[in-house]
Amino acid sequence: MTDLNVERKLVEIMRIISESDKPVGTRLIADELHNRGYAIGERGVRYHLRILDERGFTKKHGYIGRTITERGKKELSDALISDRFGFVITKIEELMYKANYDMESGKGNVIVNITNIDKDDYDNATDIIRYAMDHGASISPRVGIIEEDTDLDIYVPDGKVAMATVCSITFDGLLLKNGVPVVPVYGGLMQMEDYKPTGFLDLISYSGTSIDPIKIFLRRKSTSILQAIDTGNGKMLANLRQIPASAAQRAAEIMEMAKKDDISGHITIGESDEDVFYAPIERGKVGIPVMVGINSVAAVEEAGINVETNPVATVMEYSKMKKL
Repeated sequence: MTDLNVERKLVEIMRIISESDKPVGTRLIADELHNRGYAIGERGVRYHLRILDERGFTKKHGYIGRTITERGKKELSDALISDRFGFVITKIEELMYKANYDMESGKGNVIVNITNIDKDDYDNATDIIRYAMDHGASISPRVGIIEEDTDLDIYVPDGKVAMATVCSITFDGLLLKNGVPVVPVYGGLMQMEDYKPTGFLDLISYSGTSIDPIKIFLRRKSTSILQAIDTGNGKMLANLRQIPASAAQRAAEIMEMAKKDDISGHITIGESDEDVFYAPIERGKVGIPVMVGINSVAAVEEAGINVETNPVATVMEYSKMKKL
């Protein structure tokens, strides 16, 4: 039996094939999966296609590619009905479970965002990311660099270099691993005044949406990261999770411990039953807002350099990530 993460990729591959009136090849499928937020290479696509062939959902046409079968169309229709809501939060929960970073050994997986940068823009983009990270616009200064044709199962388009930045949902993974029940609830746009956060200007719930809220704000070009760094006033991306009020002290200890491993960025831990920076919190819970790791990448786009970013993309061994 395949896991939920594999099943979702199978559904998305069937969807891509079904949208074409001719056979679709592995490379085109990998390209389109990347556009839809899946960090998967051609090798991974071939693995998933074998599963679809075995189930009778797709048919291989030699080296030309694959088409979807009638059985596959029925399966896709059923899957899309059940998969319409809750996709983002389910993906996040899967990655939280896979994030097994151990603060004592300094080893294990953290959740990362993946950004593809044109090779011609790489040096300039890296300078901006480093500048933003040096001024606290990220939860960690460590990154992973992925070139084309690496052993990692992360798709990198031709002419691009992929950069992995630590995702703020890593905090949720750390809390979960250390016994604190946690639920990510909102992604949002945080107002900064005099270098301090003053309140969320906009919020999108992680529950019931098929697009990551942070990606929505990126597409809207809502941020002013560089302005916030240079003047103290601007708009940055943040998200919010909630935990039981009784676990607040333990959460504070965990987040303090994470700082020694270059993982920081939580703004505060709220009070029980109280809104946090105008974000509503459930009764008996406290909210923990965190500046997201993608802020440093958003600064690159503000500088006029086009990049492609997939938030909450996959997990990566943290000990292999290095400071710029």
